[in-house]
Amino acid sequence: MLMAHPTVLRNLIDQYEALAAVDASHADSAQVRQRMNDVAYTLCVSTGTRDIDAALIAARHQLPGARPLDDSILKAG
Repeated sequence: MLMAHPTVLRNLIDQYEALAAVDASHADSAQVRQRMNDVAYTLCVSTGTRDIDAALIAARHQLPGARPLDDSILKAG
């Protein structure tokens, strides 16, 4: 699988988080929602995932300095 460059992923994460903050304060803005959907889609494609939560986790995991996923939390449930 091709992997996006960490700089691209960092930029997409930053954009998504900024748009989410704006969306929370301007919930009726169609432009903000559309841009947020576009960035979410790009993150999903860039990480090979299907939803934004998984995309954000995968993108952060691919950034330099990311710690390996500790699956002990998953096993505890």
